[in-house]
Amino acid sequence: MSNEELTRKIELIRGKMITIGMKKGLTSPDTISLSKILDQLINLKMST
Repeated sequence: MSNEELTRKIELIRGKMITIGMKKGLTSPDTISLSKILDQLINLKMST
């Protein structure tokens, strides 16, 4: 995955997480799941 693709994916997941967090709450399983995915993507981007 290119750096550009990774950045787009991070922005997409971040947007979804914010939307779900506002609808379901910050401690909902869906929000937490997206947060974990976002963390992994950010860590991947920082290591490249």
